[in-house]
Amino acid sequence: MTTKPLDPAVLPHQAEPTDRAPLPNRVTIRGTAKTRRRLTVPRSVRRSAGPVGLVLLWFLTSATGVLPETVLASPVDVVRQAVELTKSGELPDAIAASGRRAAVGFLIGATVALSLSLLAGLFRLGEDVIDSSMGMFRAIPWVGLIPLFIVWFGIEETPKIALVALGVTYPLYFNIYGGIRSTDSQLVEAARMMGLGRLGLITYVILPSALPGALVGLRYALSTAWLALVFAEQINADAGLGYLMSNAQQYFRTDVIVLCLVVYALLGLACDFAVRILSRRLLTWRANFEGEA
Repeated sequence: MTTKPLDPAVLPHQAEPTDRAPLPNRVTIRGTAKTRRRLTVPRSVRRSAGPVGLVLLWFLTSATGVLPETVLASPVDVVRQAVELTKSGELPDAIAASGRRAAVGFLIGATVALSLSLLAGLFRLGEDVIDSSMGMFRAIPWVGLIPLFIVWFGIEETPKIALVALGVTYPLYFNIYGGIRSTDSQLVEAARMMGLGRLGLITYVILPSALPGALVGLRYALSTAWLALVFAEQINADAGLGYLMSNAQQYFRTDVIVLCLVVYALLGLACDFAVRILSRRLLTWRANFEGEA
């Protein structure tokens, strides 16, 4: 019996020719261009470049006479005045007096803002009673209440502390209230289905959700406290940075005025830096966008 050879044309798959070398199992492609490492400037250097550049521009304009001393004292005069006032003890005493007023006013304002925001944020009745009133009072410029505070509290320490407390209350209240009301409703329902009561819901769901907004409000409140203190210490003050500024204004001492403003700015910057560190510690569970490289 003879077998007929198969026609290769009818085969579905044709074998590879034997004279062709087999392909390798794995192919590795390597880039020929060398990657260059970019020179990166530390963020601390970049963040300080703006203030250092402004101070340098201030020094150059003062040294060349473009900015006369009658308009603004030079940085050298401000530093010299800072050394003299520090040696005499006037500047440390002024910082201590202003810091004491700011701390007391901030504690009072923060307590009031926290209490009102919790009542308005957690309960509908509290929202109906408190939130509309806070929105109405916020439209009133708190600096314009200085004459009324003098009538109510006199010219001693009370109106100064009250003005700081009032300036602190609004940013803290609205940020905490907004943080409470921005809590995800589905997360609240899931917590209730797991058996959490009202206290557990507030402690473990609502307050952690409101924490980012509260920290933002804390930054605004601290900066507003020092801003309010600048106005408050113009009310017949006998100590503090505002007292130094008032005396310097009478004698056209721009070096002392600028020194007090710089101290205000540094104190506010230190408070803002402290809140940034606190935010990083308390919000480690929250993934944040930190900007492009």
